[in-house]
Amino acid sequence: VQLQASGGGLVQPGGSLRLSCRTSGFVFDEYTIGWFRQAPGKEREFVSAISRYNSNSYYADSVKCRFTISKDNAKNTVYLQMNSLKPEDTAVYYCAASRGLYSGNYYHRITAYDYWGQGTLVTVSS
Repeated sequence: VQLQASGGGLVQPGGSLRLSCRTSGFVFDEYTIGWFRQAPGKEREFVSAISRYNSNSYYADSVKCRFTISKDNAKNTVYLQMNSLKPEDTAVYYCAASRGLYSGNYYHRITAYDYWGQGTLVTVSS
């Protein structure tokens, strides 16, 4: 099982980035994919998730209306479009896969996820 996050970089406040999470080694349609982030000195926190089958999307309050999660089943890839970026969005972003079938809020929990990828660093600074 592999999850590979990419697309991070340095961007100015107000700018945009699109992160990708390319997956392999499991049946993509049977997993909910989530994005988490961890800023220096802080705990890892939930950002967004997209559910298996019906593609329901979930967002942390801090990113609603700025970030959009989507997936391409043909490419086994999940995307996180990040707009109107703020300095407080600076963090290492991780993608993760959950086999469980839970209510929406449960996907905010780190423990809901079975597999994790390496992170990609997003720095928002002028």
